[in-house]
Amino acid sequence: MQPNDPILKLRDVQVHFPVKTGVFKRVTGHVRAVDGVDLDVRRGEVLGLVGESGCGKTTLGKAILQLVRATQGTVTYSGEDGETELTSLDDAGLFRFRKRLQIVFQDPHSSLNPAFTIFGSLEDPLRHYGVKTREERRKIVGDLLEAVNMRRESMDRYPHEFSGGQRQRIGIARALSIEPELIVCDEAVSALDVSIQAQVLQLLMELKREKNLTYVFITHDLSVTEYLCDRIAVMYLGKIVELCDAEDLYANTLHPYSQALLSAIPVADLDKKSRRIVLQGDVPSPVNPPSGCPFHPRCRYVVDRCKTEVPELRRFKSAKGEHMAACHLIDQPLAEQPLRTESP
Repeated sequence: MQPNDPILKLRDVQVHFPVKTGVFKRVTGHVRAVDGVDLDVRRGEVLGLVGESGCGKTTLGKAILQLVRATQGTVTYSGEDGETELTSLDDAGLFRFRKRLQIVFQDPHSSLNPAFTIFGSLEDPLRHYGVKTREERRKIVGDLLEAVNMRRESMDRYPHEFSGGQRQRIGIARALSIEPELIVCDEAVSALDVSIQAQVLQLLMELKREKNLTYVFITHDLSVTEYLCDRIAVMYLGKIVELCDAEDLYANTLHPYSQALLSAIPVADLDKKSRRIVLQGDVPSPVNPPSGCPFHPRCRYVVDRCKTEVPELRRFKSAKGEHMAACHLIDQPLAEQPLRTESP
C-alpha cells in the first residue's frame, strides 16, 4: 500500500431518513441527509468536510464508520488484507473493522460517561479487543494520557473534574486506544475556546505524524481547515459541490457556494478589505430539495439550466492538482456571469 492510495472509497453513498406522520406513523417522505456522494479518502491525509449546519457532514462521517447505515451506495475499506465493502457487513462482521476506524465526537462534555472514571471509559475498548489483564490496561491508558499531554494519575478521576479541552484530549486518547488507521473528527474543536482549539489542533497534527494516521476532519470553520487539511470537500444539501487541494481552494475557488463561505472568514489585516458575499434565503429542506442544482435558489449567477439540470462533479485543471466542482457555469469565469436580479 502506497501513502496516497485510498484507504476508503465511497460510491454513490446516500443516507435517507424516513419522515413518519399521523397516528399510524406512515412514511410520508424522506430526509435526504446525504444524497449521492463519491469520494476517496487517501491514506495519510487530512480530508476536510466543510459546509453550513445541516448540509450532511456529520451524517456522512457516521456513514463512513457505519454508525449510520447507508440507504444506498458502498463504503469500501482498503487494508493489508485487501478491500472490504463495509456496507455489506452485519454488526458482527463490522466488529473487527471498528479497531481500524474511530471517531472523536463534537461535545467533550457528553461523550464521556459521568459515572465512569477516565480509566473506566478508556479501558472498555481495550477489553473488547483482547487486552486481558487490568494491569496491562492501566499501563496502556496511562501511556495514552501522556501521549495527549495529560498526567497518568488522571485516569482515576471523573469527567466533571476536567475542563472542556482536557475532556477532548481524553476523547482523542480513547480513539487512539486501539491503534486505528483512520479517525473521523466530528467538529472536534468547535466547542472549545480559541486558545484551547490551537492546542488540540497541534496535538492532532503531532499524533498524525507519530502514528501515521488518516483524518476526516468535519468542521464549519474554514480557517481551521486552512491550517490542518490537505484536501477539502465542500458539502451543500447532502452533496459535494467542490473538492480540491486545500491551498487551491483558497487561491482558486470555483463554486459560488465555496466563494460565499470563504468570504465569511474574518481578515485580521485592517488594511486588507474583503467583499462579503451574503447568500439570500435559507438552505432548502432536505425533505423536498429543489430540482436541478441544489444551490440554485440562493445562487447569484443562476440561469435557466441550473433550475432543471443537476450538475456533475467535474474535473478542472489546476496548478495544485485535481480540482473538482459541480457547477454548470465554471467553463467560463463566474465573474462574467450576470448577477441574479429576481428575489429569492
